Amino acid sequence: MPIDAGSLHYAVGPVIAFIVLAIIAVFLRWAFASSTPKKATRPSAEDGLLTRVATLTRKDSALALRAVLSDAGIRSTVRFPAPHRADVLVFPEDAARARALAGTFQN
Repeated sequence: MPIDAGSLHYAVGPVIAFIVLAIIAVFLRWAFASSTPKKATRPSAEDGLLTRVATLTRKDSALALRAVLSDAGIRSTVRFPAPHRADVLVFPEDAARARALAGTFQN
């Protein structure tokens, strides 16, 4: 059976294949997406038992503040949630003293 030169029968197969691939791609994106939406900043509930007392832009500054807190007998830790961001965390019972020290901290 001869095919008319003006017919688009030759394009039906690739169009159907493209549509099927698009449907599969959308399904896979939905199926493997994370269940929690990504946020730039998360609430403090993620800190667990700790309380954030300072957020600094340099790792060295955060480690220096941690040393100052350690010298004062305050247990602390540093978290790096994003590039150029460091959070200094302490236990809630030490938060008031740690905030006072962090307020006078200069580096």
